[in-house]
Amino acid sequence: MAQFFVVHPENPQSRLVRRAVEILLAGGVIVYPTDSSYALGCQLGEKGAMERIRRLRRLDDKHPLTLVCRDLSEITSYARIDNQAFRLLKTLTPGPYTLVFQATKQVPRRLMHPKRKAIGIRVPNNEICRALLGALDQPILSTTLILPGDDRPLTDPDEMRQRLDREVDLIIDGGFCGLEPTTVVDMTEEPPALMRIGKGDPRLFEE
Repeated sequence: MAQFFVVHPENPQSRLVRRAVEILLAGGVIVYPTDSSYALGCQLGEKGAMERIRRLRRLDDKHPLTLVCRDLSEITSYARIDNQAFRLLKTLTPGPYTLVFQATKQVPRRLMHPKRKAIGIRVPNNEICRALLGALDQPILSTTLILPGDDRPLTDPDEMRQRLDREVDLIIDGGFCGLEPTTVVDMTEEPPALMRIGKGDPRLFEE
C-alpha cells in the first residue's frame, strides 16, 4: 500500500520531503508534482524501480525517460552542452521544457535512446519538486503520469490512490499542477528542433 503525503505547494514540509527522499533512496517509486503535470519518479540508477515505471506506463525500452534536475550545473554532469545551448538553457529554465541532449558517460546506457545516445533533461519550476531534488542531491528519473488507456495525466490525488495504491510506494498530493505535458526540444539538431508543443512557449523554436 502506498504512503500518501499532503505537501504544501509553496512551503513544502521538510519532514515530509526527507521521508520522500528516504523512499527514493530505498528504491521506491513515487508520484510527485512538477510545473506541468504529475510525474512518476525513482532514483537514478535504480534498475528495478525504473522497470516498475516502464511496466506501469507500458513503455518499451525505446521510450526515453527524463532526468529531472535541480539546476543548470547539475545538467552539465549528464548532458553535453555547448555555450550556445547553455545560453538558451538559462532562458528556458526553470520551466516546462524537456530538452534532448547527447548524454555524457554519467548516464547509464539503459537510460539513453538506443541509437542516438541522447537523454531528456528538464528543470521544473515547482517548489515541491525543487525541495525533493535539493534533499536528494541528484536527479530524479521521471516520466509523465499518464496511465495506459488515458490520454491525459492524472491530476486528482484521490484517483491516484485508487488506481496506484499497490503500484507505487508514495503519492505526494501537492495540489493541482497542470494537465499539459512539457514542450520537447531536440538540442542535438542544428538549429534545435521542436519535437512536441506543450506547456512551454514554443515560439523560440518555430521558424
